[in-house]
Amino acid sequence: MPEEPEPTPSAPPLAAAPPLAPPPARLRKSPWRWPLRLLLLAILVGGVVALRATVLKPKPLQVRVSAVTRGKVEATITNSRAGTVRARRRSKLSAETGGRVVAVHFKEGQRVEAGALLVELSDDSQRARLLAAQQALHVAQAQRNEAHVRATRAKRELKRNTALAETRIITPDQLDSLASAAEAAQAGFESARARVSQATAEVAVAEVELRKCRVVAPFGGVLAEVSVEVGEWVTPAPTGIVVPGVIDLIDTRSIYVSAPMDEVDSAVIATGQPARVSLDPYPGQTFPAKVSRVAAYVLDVEAQNRTVEVEVELEDSAHAAKLLCGTSADVEVILKVRPDTLRIPAAALVEGERVYCVSDGHIVERQVEVGLKNWDWIEVTSGLKEGEEVVTNLGLVGLGPGAAVEVLK
Repeated sequence: MPEEPEPTPSAPPLAAAPPLAPPPARLRKSPWRWPLRLLLLAILVGGVVALRATVLKPKPLQVRVSAVTRGKVEATITNSRAGTVRARRRSKLSAETGGRVVAVHFKEGQRVEAGALLVELSDDSQRARLLAAQQALHVAQAQRNEAHVRATRAKRELKRNTALAETRIITPDQLDSLASAAEAAQAGFESARARVSQATAEVAVAEVELRKCRVVAPFGGVLAEVSVEVGEWVTPAPTGIVVPGVIDLIDTRSIYVSAPMDEVDSAVIATGQPARVSLDPYPGQTFPAKVSRVAAYVLDVEAQNRTVEVEVELEDSAHAAKLLCGTSADVEVILKVRPDTLRIPAAALVEGERVYCVSDGHIVERQVEVGLKNWDWIEVTSGLKEGEEVVTNLGLVGLGPGAAVEVLK
């Protein structure tokens, strides 16, 4: 019989693991742990929100507002650079001859009339020449009178003897001699008359030379400058060389303002248009004027800023006479006028034809349509109503739609 296999010895049974000890009390889960955490988180978030709402909340911007009103609006253009007060008649006078100054009759700032004697030079030699010329004229006139008497006598003698020749009392030869004598006497008279004319011309030349020693006002005005004193020597200007004058005379009745305008505006400027002039010596004042001349060409002194010169004359000629030549001035040429229209201050318009209004403490943007405009006012044709308020101090940092603002009273 086959042998049965021996049984394999079995492993001894494992001992049972001892039971786990309970966790310590500090590691046991509390049923209030998560609700407590949520409460702390809510408190933290609420504190941050409260901090932002109180301490960290930005202060509202302080804005100024202006009401939409009705009034006059003008379309104007202004000079691109400062203009200048000028005079249409201004002369720098000097003597026509050289000499020592013996008299200065007026001082700077004084008003003179046309023909007034301003400066005299030493004229002794000119007076001597004039006296000599006058004496020569007297001699020539006496010789002319004497020649006239001889010519008249010779004519009368010829006439009388011509009648006698018909009765054969005198011979033809005698008559020819009388005729020749009459012709010679007449020729002597004509020569004497020519010498009188020559002497008269010499007197006129001497008088002209004497007048050259005087500086006379060619027109009435104010002496802006007197640059000569008694005893100084004055030299005439050589031909082709400009020498500074001794007197600067300004006609204050011909004052005007010359101002450069941008070339792009030259097509809309015309003589006769109304204008306003502002002068530095009269801050806050403007003076009515009219365009009297528009230059026929464009100045290109500055390649990037070509201009056309415009001249305006003040309507108040009495005030114009008080202005000093050389004073800087600004000119506004008025192109169109709306006497009664809705308007807002020019400072209230945002780029893109928009304005800012205030609603419930915040900025609200409004689109508008505009018409005439100038530096002060802008016409509003739609988008706003009379009495509505617009913000005017647009330069505040952070100012824009939705910004919190506070209106300054």
